[in-house]
Amino acid sequence: MPDSDPTALKYKRVLLKLSGEALGFGGGKLGINLDETKLIAAQLARVAARGIQLAVVIGGGNLLRGAQFSAGDEQIRPATADYMGMLATVMNGLALQDTLEAMGVETRLQSAVRMETVAEPYIRRRALRHLEKNRIVILAGGTGNPFVTTDTAAALRGTELQADVLLKATKVDGVYNADPVKNQYAEKFERLTFDQVIQKQLGVMDIGAFEMCRLAKLPILVFNYRQDGAIEKAVSGQPIGTVVTG
Repeated sequence: MPDSDPTALKYKRVLLKLSGEALGFGGGKLGINLDETKLIAAQLARVAARGIQLAVVIGGGNLLRGAQFSAGDEQIRPATADYMGMLATVMNGLALQDTLEAMGVETRLQSAVRMETVAEPYIRRRALRHLEKNRIVILAGGTGNPFVTTDTAAALRGTELQADVLLKATKVDGVYNADPVKNQYAEKFERLTFDQVIQKQLGVMDIGAFEMCRLAKLPILVFNYRQDGAIEKAVSGQPIGTVVTG
């Protein structure tokens, strides 16, 4: 079917990078907003119902960021702070998992930080098998290592799981040449190459994550998840956000 058909599936398997803020209250308030979590889960449920294999890397910024301790006197060391952030992603993963399963969607939560009482350990072959059975796989715990962002975890898991695209869900509807919140004249890019992102020093993802996607030839789609049906439009290949390819 042509890409212009809104029901067409452009991708078979996708890796969605979802920030912790997507489940939060916003405005600097910490916590898990159950209403926001339900809205996100409903979109994911509709995507999975269409037969798309969906893996989700979840952040933890709505609960805790390791970087918030970096300006202190190292009472809490940076590595410890990062591990605390990884635990926050597991908490978000649990909330998203239960919300999805309350909607009748089969899921599996896997963590790069081992905690078998609440989540499976991340095992690539097991994750692939879950995807093949059309289970939504929620990937928490980052990479399991400090000093690595969840963007890098998304690039790593997207490459490992042979995703067709990495969907980076943000609060902005694509990549701009300046911050559109601060600059009303900022221009949006519809398409970019990896080289253009480097040359223009655009903050698509952190450099480690971006380089991994470039080497793996894994395209990135940056879009605003708050727009109505945005995730569904993204997997259908409808014009949305900014596409970064080789």
